[in-house]
Amino acid sequence: MGVTPRVAVLIVDDEALMRAGIRLMIDGVDGIEVVGEAPDGRAAIEAVQRLDPDVVLMDIRMPGMSGIDATRALVAAGTRARIVVLTAFDTDAFLLDALRAGALSFLLKDAAPDLVLGAVQDAAEGRSRVSPGALTRLMSLATREPEQHGAPTPPAGEALRMAGGSVARPPSVTEREWEVGRFVAQGLTNAEIAAALYLSGATVKTHLASLFAKLHVSNRVQLAILVLEREHRP
Repeated sequence: MGVTPRVAVLIVDDEALMRAGIRLMIDGVDGIEVVGEAPDGRAAIEAVQRLDPDVVLMDIRMPGMSGIDATRALVAAGTRARIVVLTAFDTDAFLLDALRAGALSFLLKDAAPDLVLGAVQDAAEGRSRVSPGALTRLMSLATREPEQHGAPTPPAGEALRMAGGSVARPPSVTEREWEVGRFVAQGLTNAEIAAALYLSGATVKTHLASLFAKLHVSNRVQLAILVLEREHRP
């Protein structure tokens, strides 16, 4: 019988009661082990350096250094920990800022326990828990700036189909890589992208790895944001 891999988790929240509740909910379940807690962003950075967790459950609004600033600092320092934002504040600004900073997933504190557990397990494997609905919100945010300047914006799906890769595509990215990136921005899985472009799953993964390296992003959500912003820039 196989052994369930251990997933070391750090909980970051300024409320001790919330930290205790999250610990009770996830510690010891499906190989998850809570290895530490931190009450703010600065303490989180120190704890990540000391404990080397696989996953960080990060609140956003905390005294001193916010969770977004801590996430940005950890990613810039090259942490291997995957960061899952767990917050009570579901605003577009927080969603976009957290994902741009390098968070892998964005969850609300009223999420079902199974969703939180799944997000931790997914994060340990490098998978995001950002739903297609959240990607739709990101698409709306990416197209908001042209609307403010009075330029008509076509429906997001139509815009992605119409936009020419030669206009939005960064010079270092090939046309096929950008095509893969545009499908990621529409919320397609690797298997769906492979079917749409008549590619193997391994080739899609190769194109994604190249996009991550060339565009300096660390996950599919950051890639989607970047693609959407370039496709819809005025």
